[in-house]
Amino acid sequence: MPLPWLDAPLTQALATQRGHALLIHGPQGVGQWDLTLTLAQAYLCESAGASRKPCGVCASCKLVQAHSHPDLLVLLPEALREPLGWGSDEEGGASEEKAGKRKPSKEIRVDEVRQAIAFAQTTSARGRGKVVVIHPAERMNGISANALLKTLEEPPGDAKLLLSCAAPDALLPTIRSRCQAVQLGLPDAAVATAWLGTQSVQQPEVMLAATGGQPQDVLEWLAEGIDAKLWVALPKQLARGDVGTMASWPLPRVVDVLQKLCHDAMRIAAGGQPRYFPASSLPAAPALPSLTTWSRELSRMARQAEHPWNAGLLVESLTQQASQALAPRP
Repeated sequence: MPLPWLDAPLTQALATQRGHALLIHGPQGVGQWDLTLTLAQAYLCESAGASRKPCGVCASCKLVQAHSHPDLLVLLPEALREPLGWGSDEEGGASEEKAGKRKPSKEIRVDEVRQAIAFAQTTSARGRGKVVVIHPAERMNGISANALLKTLEEPPGDAKLLLSCAAPDALLPTIRSRCQAVQLGLPDAAVATAWLGTQSVQQPEVMLAATGGQPQDVLEWLAEGIDAKLWVALPKQLARGDVGTMASWPLPRVVDVLQKLCHDAMRIAAGGQPRYFPASSLPAAPALPSLTTWSRELSRMARQAEHPWNAGLLVESLTQQASQALAPRP
């Protein structure tokens, strides 16, 4: 497991696991997916010692690492399979043909949940039980979640269900109540910064603050071209009304970044300290009423960020709003 801040939660989860279903949840970008897969590997490991942690070298561990363990089923939305490196070779050309006709689904559909339930009810191939991983669990729609309820209530044999989630409140209360919770918090900043340094991240402390302390998100941001130099320059760039590289960012990312800038500007205007941006990078003395109006508009836009807007025109409009809100008090 390459994320050092997950060692303690893994140890605790293995030591305190009581039921057949676990809900691993915490902020986005802190390793729910990684911890969930490691727990699955631990449950299937054939050479685990007293700590119950996966050995990483037995045949079962190797099969998990190769995504080919016969007793492990990983349930992901279509849109996440490739980014997480968990595509299915079994889908073959038919899946590629479907993908060419429509966008990959962002939901976990009911037929996929039913297949997972059927999988959990079959006999274990290697004698260590069956494990079903569902990630992110909040992507189950209402029908899918209801289909899973009976299995959570009456688990088949020695099957284990691992649900990974960044938004537990989005799950049905009946789902949450049937799972043992494993909660992850933000990692210690020093540990996360050191890890980002091993990933060749420049000015990792700046990028960690930018993502709200979520180190895995830093790597995602860097892949989109958002580095520390750009981040520090961004507030004054927007104050000038300059779109810059934001024109090429995904719209949800643009809205998220603007909300963080608005948040920090409001804190400065109220006499506080910024959270996401270095204080020296923020424009001086914007008017709090203008920032409050901007904040409300950004909240409205965040609820609609997945809408198929004309992204170029919308980013231009959002940049002009930012420039007006960040203007110094008259």
